[in-house]
Amino acid sequence: MASAARLNLSEITTAQRRTLLAASLGWMLDAFDAMLYALVLTYVMRDLGMTKGTAGLLNSLTLLASGIGGVSFGFIADRIGRKRALMLSILTYSVCSFASGLSTSVLMLAIFRFILGLGMGGEWNTGATLVAETWPTELRAKALSIVQSSFAIGYAFAALVAGIMLRFSNWRTVFFIGILPAAITFWIQKSVPESRMWEEHRDSVSRVNAEGFAQIFRGPYARKTFALLLVNFFGMFAWWGLFTWVPPYLSLPVEQGGRGFGVMGTTTLLLVLNLAGMFPGYASFGWFADRLGRRKAFIAFLVMAAVLVPVYAVARNPVMLMVAGTVVAFFGTGFFSGSSIIGSEIFSTEVRARALGFTYNGARAMSSVAPFVIGRVGQARGLSSAFYLCGASFLLAALVATQLPETKGKTLE
Repeated sequence: MASAARLNLSEITTAQRRTLLAASLGWMLDAFDAMLYALVLTYVMRDLGMTKGTAGLLNSLTLLASGIGGVSFGFIADRIGRKRALMLSILTYSVCSFASGLSTSVLMLAIFRFILGLGMGGEWNTGATLVAETWPTELRAKALSIVQSSFAIGYAFAALVAGIMLRFSNWRTVFFIGILPAAITFWIQKSVPESRMWEEHRDSVSRVNAEGFAQIFRGPYARKTFALLLVNFFGMFAWWGLFTWVPPYLSLPVEQGGRGFGVMGTTTLLLVLNLAGMFPGYASFGWFADRLGRRKAFIAFLVMAAVLVPVYAVARNPVMLMVAGTVVAFFGTGFFSGSSIIGSEIFSTEVRARALGFTYNGARAMSSVAPFVIGRVGQARGLSSAFYLCGASFLLAALVATQLPETKGKTLE
């Protein structure tokens, strides 16, 4: 088995490596731009006079837009190709991140964050589809887990950049840095090939209209579609509710329900949380999925997250916050790798990009209420108490995951 794995790895082509790198960079920089808002939220709230509820509502608006963008870019990717749709999504979120730094009112910031969300939602399914259709069956789960793990690197990079820039400048400069991801589109255009599977099915993909898309809601697809949608929804409600508010939770004064850490203390905790928790959680899911099966791995990660969130909520000293946060991040983010793995194996090439866009980003749109809800509950009862809702949502996701099919070893069609 080990020698077979080495042989398969050695047979990976340059084109496959480049598609993996393009999708990973796109998702990493998506996370970088998306999480800048959470990292400067305390300062934006102060300068623009936002309450916790309003601040949460703006992030909810971004998530709502990401659902719209995910489905829209899914149609675009099925129509014009995975590669060009990926480039367009990266340009969208990069330009709007820069524009967020120009905001002089809550309304302006809301508009820019909404448009950014469209690109943010489009990147995930276009990149995941490109990799799924390019990599061999026996390595697909691990490749998609690598793509997903890049989100943690982007988040950590954002925390590092925000920590440094906030020390010497202000939150506007942090947003201006968000334009940098646009530069990788030049490399993608020049060096990354289009999916051959999409090109082979191009004519049939082009003929799939809205009625064709509706097939994922009928017959053998229907139960799988809604099960994956709901797993993603409950998981994302928990994730966005928790990790949107973790940076403010760490940095707000104790009397305001926070933990009172300074800029560098918060930055250090977030770097550990991402690099020692989220990254290995994402990356290792593919290994667990190949050993246990997709469904069992999904359920195991979600149950562990549900159990561990309350532990994090009651932690007080820095060491406990670091340890508990790291373990929660491992399981509470690692399960996301399963969505692209199972989703790509459930749906056919004709509808894969838009189906992944609907089940993942549609769920992200549904979960857009999470930052607002957790913010409002946090305003009334404290953020640590609000986090218990996130633990309950992880548990609901685990229960729904029992209805997913097992797709280990399936060859894409």
